Amino acid sequence: MSAQEEHDTARRRFDVADAAPVLLDAHGVVTGWTKDAQRLLDYAPSEVVGTKAAALLTDEDARRAPELAERCRGDGGWAGLLTARRADGRPVRLMVRITSAAGTHGPARWLVLLSEMAEAPGWDMSRAVLEQMVTRSPIGIAIVDLELRCVWSNPALEQFGSAPAPQRLGLRFGEIQPGLDAESIEAQMRRVLETGEPIVGYEHVGRVRAAPHRETAHTMSFTRLDDELGHPMGVYYTVVDITERHRARQRLALLDRAGEQIGRSLDIPRTAQELADVAVPALADFVTVDLLETVLRGAEPGAGAPLRRAGHQSVNEGVPEAVVGLGDVAAYRPGSPPLLCLSTGVAWREERLDPLAAEWAVDIPDERRATFLDLGLHSVLVVPIRARGVTLGVTTFFRRHRQEPFDEDDLNLAEDLVSRAAVCVDNARRYTRERDAALVLQRSLLPHRLPEQDAVEVSACYRPADELTGLGGDWYDLIPLSGARVALVVGEVPGHGIGAAAAMGRLRTAVRTLAALDLPPEEVLGHLDDLVARSAREEEVGARTEDTDSAKGSGCVYVVYDPVDGQCTMAAAGHPAPAVIMPDGTVAFVDLPQGPALGAGGPPFESVELALAAGSVLALHTDGLLAHGEDWTLDAGRDRLREALEREASSLDGHCRAVVDALAPDRPHDDVALLMARTRLLGPGQVADWDVPADPALVADARKTASRQLTEWGLEEFAFTTELVVSELVTNAIRHAVGPIRLRLIHDRTLICEVFDGGATAPHLRHPRTTDEGGRGLLLVSQFAQRWGTRFVPEGKIIWAEQSLQDPQD
Repeated sequence: MSAQEEHDTARRRFDVADAAPVLLDAHGVVTGWTKDAQRLLDYAPSEVVGTKAAALLTDEDARRAPELAERCRGDGGWAGLLTARRADGRPVRLMVRITSAAGTHGPARWLVLLSEMAEAPGWDMSRAVLEQMVTRSPIGIAIVDLELRCVWSNPALEQFGSAPAPQRLGLRFGEIQPGLDAESIEAQMRRVLETGEPIVGYEHVGRVRAAPHRETAHTMSFTRLDDELGHPMGVYYTVVDITERHRARQRLALLDRAGEQIGRSLDIPRTAQELADVAVPALADFVTVDLLETVLRGAEPGAGAPLRRAGHQSVNEGVPEAVVGLGDVAAYRPGSPPLLCLSTGVAWREERLDPLAAEWAVDIPDERRATFLDLGLHSVLVVPIRARGVTLGVTTFFRRHRQEPFDEDDLNLAEDLVSRAAVCVDNARRYTRERDAALVLQRSLLPHRLPEQDAVEVSACYRPADELTGLGGDWYDLIPLSGARVALVVGEVPGHGIGAAAAMGRLRTAVRTLAALDLPPEEVLGHLDDLVARSAREEEVGARTEDTDSAKGSGCVYVVYDPVDGQCTMAAAGHPAPAVIMPDGTVAFVDLPQGPALGAGGPPFESVELALAAGSVLALHTDGLLAHGEDWTLDAGRDRLREALEREASSLDGHCRAVVDALAPDRPHDDVALLMARTRLLGPGQVADWDVPADPALVADARKTASRQLTEWGLEEFAFTTELVVSELVTNAIRHAVGPIRLRLIHDRTLICEVFDGGATAPHLRHPRTTDEGGRGLLLVSQFAQRWGTRFVPEGKIIWAEQSLQDPQD
């Protein structure tokens, strides 16, 4: 046999060594049956030889026999799966390969190789098939020897910028791809050689020769190759380009990080800075965030408003690329990309900037002027900051150290990033606007400082549950009344925030208006209850519940203290009773009847009266000071409050703050208000009173008595006006009232003149005509007094007038 014939015969040998061979003639009749075939199908040669091979198959596959015979004659063979029947009738799945076994001049014959599928892992591929698999595979494949030098590679590796396969032979990985981390990759190869355990899915990022200016990502798998004796021969590895998947993961990670790190506060500049911080270095090397000045103030974006630098960040320490400082006006040349994006709301991308072009900012110092080449910036994205259809500013992304320019995917990522940040910026803007409005409201609702007076020393502390707006429904007040008395008020409206504050403002105004009428506490609360109930009914008509800022269900305690005799009268509407710190430091809670909450309806309000020694401290508070956890009780809250009030403090202000700090955390569950008032008594020399006979002829004596008292007080300069006031008020009482008449002068911060009578009717100020002979008394009093009025007491009424003690010439 010639060498060529031997080679052809070797090519015709089958690769499956343990297959059972069967020989067929040209008509598919069995002419040769081997022992392996007998073992596989349990037929003796005498039972099979001379029969059609199709008779050994199941009916379904037997019907395919003519088709398979035709394919064998046309293609020179066939390979596939068939199901045969064993001698006992059981089917057996076979892997079958048919090939021509005829000699050069002999009759046509077919050699059939049979392998049971249960024992075979699958087709046993020939070398030609295997070569097709590795050479045509889109996956890069290579083999290195024990010294990690390339000994074989497939053409797919050339897509990564490697040299052709022959030129890679004998080279180490670092020599083939110097832009990748060859040291760590070869470390994986050595590990596989040492352990024999494959490494699958090892990912790395770098720059391949085919794209030196662009980062690419690959996943590699390593498997050790052993010889017939099990000794390591080298490492077989595969390479798959996963750059797109890697970049997608990076984009998602950046957006996730943006969601976590942008908008953590409602501060506009901080939110802008967070946007710049997140984008560097993941997307860009230098980022600027410019917002409209009106946006930074919390106002609506306005046309023509200048831009201000709200945030910037760089991969270089100190942000040397910035030519505009934080907080400074960012003025740009007309027609420059930032202004175009601001006006059109459309993003702009430039892959390669003109290096000699000047930076777009204008109105900057000469020492800061620079070209893009000076700043090292070569690629840019400008993205408008838009939220809810409104442009708030622009964000500019530059690349400096990263050589690859921004592409369309980068622009899409930047737009997603900025759009998320824009919502946070707009939320912060809206919050700033609402907070500024809330602060204005707060300044108008709560007293800036409590009025100066001598009846009590006061201190107040307020801590809202809504820490963002600083507003709540609790309030406190001190209202000067006639006769040197004061009204102390603490109340609370259900809810928190600006809605509750608005309702509280209306309620506080109503209380001050009613207090000006000098009504007793129970009557003040009665009128307040009617007002709240009526307002609640009006608000509920045609309005959703969440849209109303109703004061219904509010609580209030109203206390009137008289420093002349130390008498204290109080009433409460759905509100905790005040505590009293005695001069000896002991603490007691007033036994005060609890009336219904305002607007809720119920029995009339009741008041109590008690005498307080000088130096006693009234502690009026809201129930937020008593609450401690969700299951708190009134007794437990009072015990905690008593303990806090009993602690000594150097001043009333310090005592007030210490009590709130001890009982209310920084973020209380409910609003907290505490008003503490230390009582004082006017000295005996500050008050003088006289009974006045109901005789008009004795009015002159009353004037003289008052004048002598003013001389004793050193107030001679006020004698004329005081005599006039006394004369008119006493004369009015003698003419129109009944019962005893009493005159009282009080020397406090003002000079107070009071005339008591037993009448139940209030005098009215008249405006007499020129020809009228009378009716000018109260008109004169109103002209000379700082304020005047009438208050009713159980025995009658008191008409009073106050004069300022400042020099009349001032």
